[in-house]
Amino acid sequence: MTDYLSAILERKRRENERRRRHAAALQQTTRTPEPARSERGIQSLRREPGRPPSVMAEVKFRSPSAGEIRAKTPGEGVRVAQSYERGGAAVVSVLADGPGFGGSPLLVRQVASAVSVPVLYKGFVIDPIQIDLAFDVGASLVLLLVRALRNSELTALIEAVRALGMEPVVEASNSQEVDRAVAAGSTIVGVNARDLGTFRVDRDAAAECVARIPHDRVAVFMSGVRTADDFREVSQGRADAVLIGEELMRAEDPGVRLAELLRSV
Repeated sequence: MTDYLSAILERKRRENERRRRHAAALQQTTRTPEPARSERGIQSLRREPGRPPSVMAEVKFRSPSAGEIRAKTPGEGVRVAQSYERGGAAVVSVLADGPGFGGSPLLVRQVASAVSVPVLYKGFVIDPIQIDLAFDVGASLVLLLVRALRNSELTALIEAVRALGMEPVVEASNSQEVDRAVAAGSTIVGVNARDLGTFRVDRDAAAECVARIPHDRVAVFMSGVRTADDFREVSQGRADAVLIGEELMRAEDPGVRLAELLRSV
């Protein structure tokens, strides 16, 4: 595990402890599972025959490797998400982490309330209390990072996400992690083309990992798509869906840029 990822996860543990103490002081919340969230998330990402991959468009204002990507003015996250929906996004991914990525659970809630497509909660989830939060803010999908979890933890969190009627998107970064994601019962398996240690993008290695995902699962190619040529190249492979963030967030109109990429295939 990288030093940077280790630092994020340690921060998340502290955040979760504060959240747990706060929750204990309040009346216990009863949550009613909503299976329709999971169904919509899976169907939105699954690729239709003869069609290009669907796009999971990401709201991300900054990153550890790129610094500021887009100025975070009031209401900009919602404006970007609505632009994505107009441009053809199947899912909107929202960073729920503030210090590293300029997001928050509140931003997830605002986006989920403003768009009709499913929303992915992306927040370095390592504890069921974060899954409760993802449900409360309206997410349909929850990202789980294989590298951050032991097999038993991964399986338990997958079950916790589904217990509330959401669906996990389980992210791997190499073939061994893909196998772990599949063995844990993941329906949606993503492969990150960006190495979390070096932040170097290797689309060829990611494509090889995506190709090993069984066809009864939904395969997502994550990161590294910047040009129409990149999108066409990924479209020729196994991927049902493609996550695109930085390229869209840097565009003057992110939804227009997304539509251009979709038309390129």
